[in-house]
Amino acid sequence: MPKARTIGRLAEEAGVNVETVRYYQRQGLLSHPPRPQQGFRQYPPESVERIRFIKRAQRLGFTLPDIRELLDLDDGHCEEVQALAEKKLAEMDARIRDLSRMRESLSELLQQCRAGQGSPQCPLIRSVAGDCEEA
Repeated sequence: MPKARTIGRLAEEAGVNVETVRYYQRQGLLSHPPRPQQGFRQYPPESVERIRFIKRAQRLGFTLPDIRELLDLDDGHCEEVQALAEKKLAEMDARIRDLSRMRESLSELLQQCRAGQGSPQCPLIRSVAGDCEEA
């Protein structure tokens, strides 16, 4: 039977630091085990897997509120989980489109800079300053 562990051991096994464990507790993603009168809190083995789940979900782009929702849904709510994943995918696609537009704009400005080397004013700075005035 797997035995419980202290917060330090839990963090080590899950591949995070102790402050991450405490942060997840404050965010309601991980429960606080009861504190014995003497000694340290003992975390159950499931806590390691829960933290690993949180970290994997973050790598997939889910925010902590998203992850809390996933944890609340758990198994048996596949349609709701799918809807959340589809929403996340749409957000990622929109972000990628935005980043592509930003990259294209910056690339064009950089080409202008290269073409205008030796000019007293930097085309990139002039363009950004002009954008700020219009906003």
